[in-house]
Amino acid sequence: MLSQKELNQLERFATEIRLETLKEIKNLGFGHIGGAMSIVETLAVLYGKVMKINPKEPKWKDRDWLVVSKGHAGPSVYTALALKGYFPIEELMTLNKPKTNLPSHCDRNKTIGIDMTTGSLGQGMSTAIGIALGNRLDRRNSYTYLILGDGECDEGQVWEGALFAHHHKLDHLITFVDTNKKQLDGYTKDINDLGDIAQKFASFGWHTQDVNGADVAKIYEAIEKAKEIKEQPSVIILDTIKGQGIKFVEETMANHHMIFSTAEHKAAEKCIIELENRLKEYQV
Repeated sequence: MLSQKELNQLERFATEIRLETLKEIKNLGFGHIGGAMSIVETLAVLYGKVMKINPKEPKWKDRDWLVVSKGHAGPSVYTALALKGYFPIEELMTLNKPKTNLPSHCDRNKTIGIDMTTGSLGQGMSTAIGIALGNRLDRRNSYTYLILGDGECDEGQVWEGALFAHHHKLDHLITFVDTNKKQLDGYTKDINDLGDIAQKFASFGWHTQDVNGADVAKIYEAIEKAKEIKEQPSVIILDTIKGQGIKFVEETMANHHMIFSTAEHKAAEKCIIELENRLKEYQV
């Protein structure tokens, strides 16, 4: 269980990630803001408390690995990396611009601290499994963390991987499904209703948990519980909102990728001020 000080630190870190990511996308004027915002709390817990990492040695062989299969959420991942000191935070303003090291989707050959390039949706399941299995064969005690989108779970590759991971008892693979109920072109329930995602993973032999994806304490507790599970992969289903924590984005239906209008630029400016004020309220 987190102490009050640790809880404050993680909530503050989540606010910093959300603030700097909003600045990053606002500066560009467009971007994948919806899915980037819905995993902010999870990133705060992973980079702020859970993962064994060393920003001064990004390729440290005994580190924990993170595969963000929903690679369009890159802006918030980049922000977490910058705040942890992998590269200067000023570099966030180069997002998706010519000659940038911060492309629209995560690319391990471009960005310091990105463990795996993400291509077509679903591929991250396979690469994360490969990393987890490889680390076990090398007798490393590293954990591999994987973030999937709920819409991404339409992909058959996800379920082929789920079967493989169970068969090989990959207990050092912990997966998150960002269940923000939307995908590129609408609500997941209207496009391809998967029903109870936790139940589906359970049927493939995975240990499952459902948590509030906006609650850093609950996310942390779920990860700690997953680490106790032996000879079985774990999945944590995150109940989130697309655009989480940014009101005008939450209220926009088509918020997978947004091109900011003049009104949305003003709304973003207002949100930035609110987030900056919120940072001042935390006692660390």
